[in-house]
Amino acid sequence: MSATNNQQKELTPLTRAALQVVAGGSAGFVEVCIMQPLDVVKTRMQLGGGVHQYKGVFDCFGKMYRHEGLYSFWKGILPPVIAETPKRAIKFVCFEQTKPLFLFGAPAPTPLTFSLAGLTAGLLEAIAVNPFEVVKVAQQADKTKMKEAQSTWAVTKQIIQKDGFGFRGLNKGVTATMGRNGVFNMVYFGFYHSVKNIVPAYDDHTKEFLRKVLIGFTSGTLACFVNIPFDVAKSRIQGPQPQPGVIKYKSTFGSMALVYREEGFRALYKGLVPKVMRLGPGGAIMLLVFEYAYEFLQQKCL
Repeated sequence: MSATNNQQKELTPLTRAALQVVAGGSAGFVEVCIMQPLDVVKTRMQLGGGVHQYKGVFDCFGKMYRHEGLYSFWKGILPPVIAETPKRAIKFVCFEQTKPLFLFGAPAPTPLTFSLAGLTAGLLEAIAVNPFEVVKVAQQADKTKMKEAQSTWAVTKQIIQKDGFGFRGLNKGVTATMGRNGVFNMVYFGFYHSVKNIVPAYDDHTKEFLRKVLIGFTSGTLACFVNIPFDVAKSRIQGPQPQPGVIKYKSTFGSMALVYREEGFRALYKGLVPKVMRLGPGGAIMLLVFEYAYEFLQQKCL
């Protein structure tokens, strides 16, 4: 640990920030490529209705495979792949760079420090990534076969031509995205770094790796339970409206209240299983890829 601290002191703040950008982008790219099918299933279940009703995660997988083909599980992957590099770069850089702002006189970061830095990182990444989310949800909601589905660029052009760049177009649902990402990262970073500092580290590399995987998985899972009502509201706002030409889902909390009144409390947790299946292991993947990539880059720069 002392060796790593010494290495960090030898690097300039600008160099550390640059390494955090590269490591964060790498973490996002790896995570999205592996976990995209579960994100598609999560969105489908949150949207609800339509010709193909989904009774559960595996039912959704089965029906998508039968009706739309294998590659349908990667529908909408281009927007997140394009977005993940800057998104995760923003997430990790903002988290690392804003931690000193939330020390409040403490000699070392506290759980409150990690949580507030995570909240700040989530809010900023949400603003940057929301246009990509709008396009991604539109593609994931498309139930045609993959070869018949519109391309990412065609969907983007269609959204811009119809609704522009504003809050009805590419920035639709930005407040819901901010709520989703802000709350997620607050819990995600707050829990991970606080628990990691409490649970003793292992000298054995395999045991230490598994310790971080378990804490990262738990962090991602807890964050999913806390933020999923925002995710449901986001999917409803950004996805196709039930009645063409009529905007039913508008504001974040208004959409949550509407879902609760019409479909019950459990509807606010639609898509929780695929979300946890994705962001539980996905959360561990991101943190570990970031930490190991950042450590590797540090060594290369010395």
